Amino acid sequence: MHLRNIHRYGYDFEKLTATHPELEKYLINSPTGSVTIDFGDAASILEFNTALLKHHYKVKYWRLPEGSLYPPIPGRADYIHHISDLVGKGEKNGLDIGCGASAIYPILGNNIYDWKMVGCDVADESVAFAKKNTSKNDAIEIRHQIDKRNLFKNVIREGESFDFTMCNPPFYGSEEEAVKANMNKQRKLGTYEERRNFAGHAHELWCNGGEALFIKRMIKESVAFKSQVGWFTCLLSRKQNLKKPLKQLEKLGAETRVVEMTTGNKESRFVAWRLKS
Repeated sequence: MHLRNIHRYGYDFEKLTATHPELEKYLINSPTGSVTIDFGDAASILEFNTALLKHHYKVKYWRLPEGSLYPPIPGRADYIHHISDLVGKGEKNGLDIGCGASAIYPILGNNIYDWKMVGCDVADESVAFAKKNTSKNDAIEIRHQIDKRNLFKNVIREGESFDFTMCNPPFYGSEEEAVKANMNKQRKLGTYEERRNFAGHAHELWCNGGEALFIKRMIKESVAFKSQVGWFTCLLSRKQNLKKPLKQLEKLGAETRVVEMTTGNKESRFVAWRLKS
């Protein structure tokens, strides 16, 4: 994890349950005897993340619709910290493409670095919940992307500028691919029940072409907004998906960076680029 990520030092479950008592019923003992949770169980992950938000980030209200994506807070915080390294200190304006019902990146970006954040999403329910989850914070605005064909258009307004954009795209190309990936994850966790520990609605988990086609679309559309955005960034879960977007960006003459991140046993990365205006 990033050196500034407070979660790199582990979790104090005693303090977490004191802040969020609902977590206590999900605590178990690991094979070594230490207290933990079942990271293969969606309900456990939801309460664990809620406890982290309440205890470390002083979030008083955070609700998600049933079956929505449960964002792992430590990994989400890592993305925020690495973006801070990219854009530097001081007042910043950020845009989260596909903020989901949780609005987790706007919440963390504002809480950790006091950034002004805008989040957008295509789903009516996600927008409604994201607005409720950020309603007490004047530094966060949630916008509805009414045109699913576009990412930045209709969201970035005329005369508006952002220091960065960020995005956690749907990783999978189909439901079948998502389910298969989850089964592989369950095996690695040592559980073999056919269950999804990540939850998530269709628009959160998969899209036509998966993350590879998604970032291709994002890069193409970013050209029209190069004078309004400092750094565009997008997560990529699969290293093998890096080659094509980097070649696409090279053709555009973009300044490009690939930032590798590790959270526990999970490796991920994001691509960052900026274009000459």
